[in-house]
Amino acid sequence: MLKKTVRDVEVKGRRVLVRVDFNVPLKDGKVAEDNRLKAALPTVRNLCDRGARVILVSHLGRPKGTPEDQLRLLPVAVRLGELLGRPVMYAGDSVGPVAEQAVEKLGPGDVLLLENIRFHPGETKNDPELARQLASLCDIYVNDAFGTVHRAHASTVGVATLRPSVAGFLVERELEVLTRLLKNPDHPFVVLIGGAKISDKIGVLENLIGLVDALLIGGGMANTFLAAKGYKMGRSLVEADKTEVAKNLLSSAGVRGCRLVLPVDLVVAESREPGATHRVAAADAVPADWMALDVGPETVKLFAGLLKDARTVFWNGPLGLFEQPPFDAGTTAVARALPVNGATTIVGGGDTARAVKRAGMADKITHVSTGGGASLMLLEGKVLPGVSVLQDK
Repeated sequence: MLKKTVRDVEVKGRRVLVRVDFNVPLKDGKVAEDNRLKAALPTVRNLCDRGARVILVSHLGRPKGTPEDQLRLLPVAVRLGELLGRPVMYAGDSVGPVAEQAVEKLGPGDVLLLENIRFHPGETKNDPELARQLASLCDIYVNDAFGTVHRAHASTVGVATLRPSVAGFLVERELEVLTRLLKNPDHPFVVLIGGAKISDKIGVLENLIGLVDALLIGGGMANTFLAAKGYKMGRSLVEADKTEVAKNLLSSAGVRGCRLVLPVDLVVAESREPGATHRVAAADAVPADWMALDVGPETVKLFAGLLKDARTVFWNGPLGLFEQPPFDAGTTAVARALPVNGATTIVGGGDTARAVKRAGMADKITHVSTGGGASLMLLEGKVLPGVSVLQDK
C-alpha cells in the first residue's frame, strides 16, 4: 500500500486518535452484532501493546447533530472491553471538557471510546472548528474505518489534515484487496450488483463494464434495465428517468465484450406487505398490478452457472427485498452458489454480508468488506477522501 500505516509511526506514550466504524445495531441496551468491533481489534490491540494512549471515535446511526440517548456508545464500550479483555473507558462527549478530561486520565495501553461524533452537527459538514477540537485530543491520527473513508467529514478528513495521519490494519487490508480487483484480477471476473436503484451505481457500472467478463444485475435496479428493454414491469420499482442510462449501459457492454446478464424470471407479488400473494413470472410477463420483489429460480440457476467457473467475484447489493421473507430466497440461494475452490470472492455492503452469513458462507468468502459505499466508490475509480488525506509512504 502506498499510504503509511500504524507500523510506520512511533506511538509509545502518545495520544493516538483512531477513527473506527462502530455503527452497529443495538438491542435492549446491548450490541446485537459485533463484527465491526471485531474488525477493529487488530489495530487497537497493536496500539495498546505498543504503549499508545488509544482514543476511539465513531458514529452510530444518523442523529441530526444533537444527542439521542438510543444512539449513545456506552453499550459499545462495554462490548469492546469484553472483546479486548481489558477495560474500555467511555467519555460522554466526543470533544470539549468532558472528552479532554477523559483523555488526560489515559495511561500507556489504555483505551477510551468517545461519544457519538455525529451528535455534533459539524461532523458531516467537515467543520474546521470540530476538526481542531478533535486534533487537540491527540498527537497522531489513524483511520481504521473503511466504511467512512468515502465521506469528507471532520473525523475522517478535517482532523487528518492537522496531525500526522496513517491507516489502520483494516483500511490497509480493504485497500489492498479491492485495488487488486482493478489492477490484476484473475479471469473470468464476474461482478454481481443488486440494490434498489441504478442511479446509485451508474459510475461503478460504467467503470466495471470495461474490466469484467460478466456483470450480473439483480434487485430493484434490474427492473429499470428490463424496462429499458421494453418490458412492462407492472408496479415494480422502476427509475423511469434512468431507462436511457440503462440502454446505454447495455449497448456499452455489448461493444466492450462484457456479458451483462439480467433476470429471466422474477418473484412477483401484489404488495410488499408480509403474507402478500406472490408467484414466479417471466421477466417479460409481470402482471400489471403486481411488483417484482426477488429474482426467480431460473435466474438463480443462470447466475449460479456463471459464478461456478469464475476466478474472481465481487458482489454488492441484495437481489430482492432481502429484509422480508420470502423475498430473500434469491439472494440467499445465489450466496450459496459463490465459488469457494481457489476463487477470490469479495462481498461488500451490509445486506450482502448478512446474506452470505445467513447462507452459511461467511467463513468461505475471501473478504467481506466493511464498507459498501466506499468499496463501490473505489471500484468506480474515484478518490476516497479519507484515504487521500493520509500520509504517503
